Amino acid sequence: MNRKLKLIWDFKGPDALETAKHHCIHLKEFTQIENLAYYEIDHQQLNEMHTIAFVIVDESVMKIYRDALKPHRGELAD
Repeated sequence: MNRKLKLIWDFKGPDALETAKHHCIHLKEFTQIENLAYYEIDHQQLNEMHTIAFVIVDESVMKIYRDALKPHRGELAD
C-alpha cells in the first residue's frame, strides 16, 4: 500500500489567504489536464500572514507533482 504524502506551498503576507485559494484552483486544473489522481486539494490558514495550499497524493505519483509543480515542502499525510 502506498503512503499518502502532503505536498505544500507556503504563502505569506497580507494576501496569503487569497493567493492560496487561487493556487488550489490551479492545482485542480493541473490534475484534470494531466489526468492525475489525488485525495485532497485545499488550503489552511495558519495565521493572518501565513496560509498553505496543499495536495495529498499517493507516494507513487509524488514525483510527477513534485517535478512539475515544485512544492515548497512535503510531509506524510495523516
